[in-house]
Amino acid sequence: MSLVLFLRSPGLILWRFNKQVLLNERLILQEVLDGRRLTEDEAIFLLKKGDLLAVGSAADIVRERLFKDIVTFIIDRNINYTNICTSKCHFCAFYRDKNDPDAYLLSKEQIFKKIEETLELEGTQIMMQGGLHPDLKIDYFEDLLRSIKERYPIVIHSFGAPEVTYIADISKISIDETLRRLRDAGLDSLPGAGAEILVDRYREFVSPNKVSAARWLEVMEKAHKHGIESTATMMMGGPESVQDRVEHMSKIRQLQDKTGGFRAFIAWTYQPGNTKLGGQKISSREYLKTLAVARLFFDNIKHIQGSWVTQGKEIGQLSLSFGADDLGSIMIEENVVRATGVSYAMSKDEMIRLIREAGKRPARRNTTYEVIEEFV
Repeated sequence: MSLVLFLRSPGLILWRFNKQVLLNERLILQEVLDGRRLTEDEAIFLLKKGDLLAVGSAADIVRERLFKDIVTFIIDRNINYTNICTSKCHFCAFYRDKNDPDAYLLSKEQIFKKIEETLELEGTQIMMQGGLHPDLKIDYFEDLLRSIKERYPIVIHSFGAPEVTYIADISKISIDETLRRLRDAGLDSLPGAGAEILVDRYREFVSPNKVSAARWLEVMEKAHKHGIESTATMMMGGPESVQDRVEHMSKIRQLQDKTGGFRAFIAWTYQPGNTKLGGQKISSREYLKTLAVARLFFDNIKHIQGSWVTQGKEIGQLSLSFGADDLGSIMIEENVVRATGVSYAMSKDEMIRLIREAGKRPARRNTTYEVIEEFV
């Protein structure tokens, strides 16, 4: 059903809203579809008062204009090279202290084996992420990156802003030098890890030992300046408010206006299992509405990824009707979310089927979202 037809049928949603709210919602969505930028106040309004199907329909129209019926995915592997971390975020079930019996640091040989398995499965990318290990300085990462690049034709999409900052701090060098040296050693791309919610009062509560919002944005801006593109993420469903989510998205949009270096936005949901923070899971309804608003809000970030890893396959599939044009990785390996007790597996064939059953055309992509294989 098109947005125009849907909005000409207000009886479908009159049970929820008075006429004035309907008119406001219709006006906002139509103007955004006509090319006007969604404001922060309007994004808050849509998240709080907007009708899920109307907002989702508008987001789907934007997605269809950009990509028609193509939905992409990637074959890659998350390699969590260590679980030793000084940050000790309250929402994380993965970290360990250095002396814990199950603390680990993978050897290069173990990492190489994981890369070889990834290549055998047609993987094109690895995402190495770990804790903030107090003994791993810049020379460790330079050696690791060069060793990988010398051996394997694989894209290295690795190390979030907190890792980059920590490496710089314990190596007693600048962020700029850290990024240059990582890039020159073989780092291709930066994940959006560690963003959570870019509001400091929130960060002081859930991750008091992690980088500030300003530092996360600084690392991303400098990475873009050095030719290292990245993704941007948002962890939703913790103690943040709707206003916090929109402030987070606004800071990312402002930086994207400046650098153009974010290739995708990925919203994922907090998983409370086995964490110090605890709490309840966010509803799929709220996730889908936030995803749809993100598609409308980010007029300068082309790709919006649906999170089947935290929401499950069915909601991941449904996200393709709420603005998402990509389902990310089939996840050959993932350990951080798994540590909370949530675990979903996906094969290449299942990913293709999932996308087809959503009425879309599946395509395998690389790190830069270039389509390398379509499945008719």
